[in-house]
Amino acid sequence: MVKVGDVVEIVNEIVEDPTLPKNIKAKLEEIVAELKETNPKDIRLRADKCIHELDSISSDVNLQPFVRTQLWSIVSMLEALE
Repeated sequence: MVKVGDVVEIVNEIVEDPTLPKNIKAKLEEIVAELKETNPKDIRLRADKCIHELDSISSDVNLQPFVRTQLWSIVSMLEALE
């Protein structure tokens, strides 16, 4: 069972990568903020929004292949959120 905290932790690990382009880092930080949000908005809606954002990030040409793979893994985790 995947929890929001698990996803946030992995995204934060990626953000700490010094080789990550600043624009990607900023988008990932927005995703973390969206996931941590405590408004009554359904977690599925927030997860879907984050999945869409991760999809657009993963198509960035400046992204290293291993980071792209990590992002796809996060998408899988978001799809499994409960």
